Amino acid sequence: MTAPRESIRLRQVQDYQFDVEFGAAVPVLRADEPPPLGQGSGPSPVQMLAAAVGNCLSASLLFALRKFKQQPEPIGCEVSAEVGRNAEGRLRVLGMEVRLTLGVEAAALQQLPRVLDTFESYCTVTQSVRGSIPVALQVYDAAGARLK
Repeated sequence: MTAPRESIRLRQVQDYQFDVEFGAAVPVLRADEPPPLGQGSGPSPVQMLAAAVGNCLSASLLFALRKFKQQPEPIGCEVSAEVGRNAEGRLRVLGMEVRLTLGVEAAALQQLPRVLDTFESYCTVTQSVRGSIPVALQVYDAAGARLK
């Protein structure tokens, strides 16, 4: 059985601006480098990587809780990516910190400890990038209690 493939297309608009085409059903996204290279007219590649990690973790947590018929909405997510120079002096994403926040208090959710122990392992994007980029994760409930 062949694994499904995801394909996108990028087209240069001008300078460092690229239109990212995901397919007919999804609006085109304009990406751009921040100044001084670009104009910052869209998300940068680092921001898109951070968004992919945050979105995947958020969706994995939601999916895992919904399997137990729980309603944690709305889930919030903040991702910060540290960009710095590697040993060769080249800019790289050195690490990411992710903070997920549930829309309800922990006491309102059943099976939460079990979900918190397993949901990360199902996150396709995060588990794929973790081989080269450390991703630190914290999970909080709506009252601000740290759960993970």
